Amino acid sequence: MELGIVVRRADLAIVDAAADMRTYPHAECTDIEGSFRDLIGLSVARGYTSAVQERFGRQRGCSHLEFLARAIGPVVVQGVTSSAAWQVEKGDGTHPMGERDFSFLADTCHIWTEDGPGPEKIATGWRPGLSEYPAPRAAEIRRRLAEGPEAGPPR
Repeated sequence: MELGIVVRRADLAIVDAAADMRTYPHAECTDIEGSFRDLIGLSVARGYTSAVQERFGRQRGCSHLEFLARAIGPVVVQGVTSSAAWQVEKGDGTHPMGERDFSFLADTCHIWTEDGPGPEKIATGWRPGLSEYPAPRAAEIRRRLAEGPEAGPPR
């Protein structure tokens, strides 16, 4: 089974979606594939999982494709963030996320919990992609800042 989506980076909205069941137990299983176009227009950010459950949960969809759809939202959010950071690291211009509000990452993983290391790093001035990979721990960023400019930027 495959579920493919196309996401617009600017607002994390799904602009295309397609399901393809290549192997299935019942001939009727494929009847649900077209319904997954209903993902179009959803944002993979806040409220995504609930919206997917509402549209495709239980008898409204296929549990296999529903779980793929639910899992893909956080993957896209993290992937877009990492991709933007990687572009900067390669020298492909300015940080596409700039000084934006990073709250869209809230609770997407243990790093981005409210009191986790992600928000702690952001509070120091650190930004994804403007340092080495993987990003250092928050304590290391604070240490470098305390040492001053000779220690380098809050990488």
